[in-house]
Amino acid sequence: MSELPLGYQPIPEEDRKKAKTFFDRGNTVAGTGQYDYAIEMFMQGLNIDPDGVEGHQSLRDISLKRKASGGKSLGMFEAMKLKRGGKDDKGNMINAEKLLAFDPGNTDHMLSLMQSALKGGFYDTVMWIGPILFRANTDGSKPDYNKYIALRDTYKALQQWKLASDACQAALNMRPDDMDLITELKNLGAQHTMSQGKYDKGGSFRDSIKDMDSQRKLLEQDMDVRSDDMMTRAIKDAEAEYNAQPNEPGKLMKLVEALLKTETLENENRAIDLLAAEYDRTKQFRFRFNIGKIKIHQLVRADRQYREKIAKNPQDESLREEYRSFFTNRAEEELKEYSLFAENYPTDLTHKYEMARRLFALQRYGEAIPVFQTARQDPKIRVDASTQLARAFLEAGFVDEAVDTLRALIEEYQLKGDTRSKIMYYWYARSLEQHGDTPAAIKAYSQVAQWDFNYLDVQARIKRLRSSGPTPAA
Repeated sequence: MSELPLGYQPIPEEDRKKAKTFFDRGNTVAGTGQYDYAIEMFMQGLNIDPDGVEGHQSLRDISLKRKASGGKSLGMFEAMKLKRGGKDDKGNMINAEKLLAFDPGNTDHMLSLMQSALKGGFYDTVMWIGPILFRANTDGSKPDYNKYIALRDTYKALQQWKLASDACQAALNMRPDDMDLITELKNLGAQHTMSQGKYDKGGSFRDSIKDMDSQRKLLEQDMDVRSDDMMTRAIKDAEAEYNAQPNEPGKLMKLVEALLKTETLENENRAIDLLAAEYDRTKQFRFRFNIGKIKIHQLVRADRQYREKIAKNPQDESLREEYRSFFTNRAEEELKEYSLFAENYPTDLTHKYEMARRLFALQRYGEAIPVFQTARQDPKIRVDASTQLARAFLEAGFVDEAVDTLRALIEEYQLKGDTRSKIMYYWYARSLEQHGDTPAAIKAYSQVAQWDFNYLDVQARIKRLRSSGPTPAA
């Protein structure tokens, strides 16, 4: 492969190494039969290196073993959450892969994974899942014509003419009298002949990059121009459809999504106005929910911009003070939104968790504690909510409760040395230190240091405690 189709997103070597630690741990955990934990490790790794083909394949091998051992698919509600598409192509791809990990034979999940990977520029992932989808569709009791067409179009986008021809031929086998397909197959064959020795030599897109930095800049410049044109056209098309059917929610949401893709304040505020009008008209909370999500996204972006300014001007104390004021205002505004979400979607405890996090950020620890306690009833967020609950206990002066909460959590948490366990042990040590149990605190800090010697301030805390004896921390 001597050239790259536009849009490819190279993954930095540093991120590939970080991801590999999760893949290695996932393989280790899978070896003990803890397949669900292993899947979670791989999902974390793929979030860092979404184009890591070895990680994708190892995850698939594990998911097949899990299936063979009687593992079930995800529950309906969790699956529905993952199926909700967003504007983040990588996020959509990761969600599709998680669904596939729990249901490895599902060709719809394979298709979603492939198409999201293509949009995100993760072309090695496309080349990995494509043949799996092709084979699964062909071997199925009822091959899906549209999936062959999707494969054809995907391979065309990557200039993989031979594979596009194979997909087109499979579609033609299902509709042998389709003259358009016959013509298309001939054109693909001609493209393949002209490109032989260029794109069909094998290897990965990742391996074909010679100068990653200059290549990325060229691609991004071109993609920016094309994206602007495409987004403007998408808004106009969606607006025309909405104006034709202004009371059709689907048309409204299509226009809102097109506006949000621009990432501009003007278009985001316009989307908010459209949603507000629809909420007033229908009283359906889903429209107000989307307004809240947009507002939170705007606050996150503003936070990132502040941090970038501070990084460039680290000595500007007035800027830091301005950011501290913004941080408080952001937490208060987000608390309002998540409180509203929780009130209207009481069964989704993630909103309660986010509420509690904002209360914690605002130092309203006594209020945060019961909300964290409710949130941790959700198994998916139990670990994080319990850790935060312990921290809230500690900050509120309930040291014994913090110690007991973290001790119980550490005992039930099966992974050791991952990010979550380091956080647990660190705050367990902090709680023990404040409790006055210096030997136990040192032991917990030491465990963190053995996993990650540079973790936060564990070195300094160990040295201080060992030299000063059982005196509690200031």
